[in-house]
Amino acid sequence: MKYTKITETPSLYDDLEKMDTTAILINMNKEDQKVAQAVAKVIPQITLLVDKLADRFLAGGRLFYIGAGTSGRLGILDASEIPPTFGMSHDRVIGLIAGGDTAIRKAVERAEDHTEQAWKDLMEYDITPQDVIVGIAASGTTPYVLGGLQQARKHGNLTACVTNNPGSPITENADIPIAVNVGPEFLTGSTRMKSGTSQKLVLNMITTALMIRIGRVKGNKMVNMQLSNDKLVDRGTRYVMEGLGLDYADAQKLLRKHGSVKKAVEAGKR
Repeated sequence: MKYTKITETPSLYDDLEKMDTTAILINMNKEDQKVAQAVAKVIPQITLLVDKLADRFLAGGRLFYIGAGTSGRLGILDASEIPPTFGMSHDRVIGLIAGGDTAIRKAVERAEDHTEQAWKDLMEYDITPQDVIVGIAASGTTPYVLGGLQQARKHGNLTACVTNNPGSPITENADIPIAVNVGPEFLTGSTRMKSGTSQKLVLNMITTALMIRIGRVKGNKMVNMQLSNDKLVDRGTRYVMEGLGLDYADAQKLLRKHGSVKKAVEAGKR
């Protein structure tokens, strides 16, 4: 299937080196303002994924992100924030990157070109039918991601993709394709810019909506967050104060005793 690779089309701006700093930043900002509008257009697809994901998650399934380069790093970033924010075990949302952990900080040459490696990486986690695999690739052609999604579908897993090229091969290999058309990059082909920003927004939406759906949020608060530093203990204390009408000292004592805002408030109401 032929398609136009939007992420490789020329920038709407030229002679960037002739712009002064203010002009560079203003024009970058103009392009960035298009990202949220592009993401809004794929909310129906994100909704479908979250609803199906929530059912599987409650049945013990997990969410896996697979990607290379910037896309892989964004998947790992989103996954790493789930335990401290929502108190979930680190093995429920997992990000995998072509080239392994070394590639998080340094590019691993040609790692993304291996079509079989993503499934091998996934198999180390004893994949089950309830697990959901989301491939992230701005280009929509990354072999590592394509191969992983193809194998996941063969094994009966629900698959989705986040890409910036509608009609690209990755959309043909995902049950739920999420294609965010942000247009050409300010710096031609530099998908760490608008494409990466759109991916970050979509991944935030997927996991935050998922955690709300499965009961990890109360009202508008992170009642299951890990109390891993003084800032979070202070935040949790204030949540308990609000929930029970206690003073700061009593609220913090109850919070430390029970280990989470949710448990502390439940205990205080008994």
